Amino acid sequence: MKKLIRLLTAGLLVSVPALALAKLPPLNDEAKAKAAEAAAKAAWTGKVEAYQLCKSQDQVAASYYKSAKAAGKETKPPAAAPACADPGAFAYTPPEAAKPIEASGAHSPAPTATSPPSTKQPDAVVNPAKKP
Repeated sequence: MKKLIRLLTAGLLVSVPALALAKLPPLNDEAKAKAAEAAAKAAWTGKVEAYQLCKSQDQVAASYYKSAKAAGKETKPPAAAPACADPGAFAYTPPEAAKPIEASGAHSPAPTATSPPSTKQPDAVVNPAKKP
């Protein structure tokens, strides 16, 4: 009985790393879009939490200075800190919707020329070489 348990335990210990190294199939476009939106929402949630923390720290500091002044204690002026930045409401724009498709062959204006055109066709297809 002990040999059977040892054999099963050894088999389990050998198979677990193999399962961990299994390769998952690539994500489809819809799953990638959902993951990008979830990442954007998580980043926005972090900004909201930082804003709420900043506001609560301001309230605690104001309460401290008020009680210290009422008690007649001498306090140093508060350290200069940036104002709390409200992140606003969550709004997500997918990256592919943010860039215009430049399939007309016209040149982009200077501010948007820093990124490549958003067409997926190679230049040889759009501008075929002329035969002499």
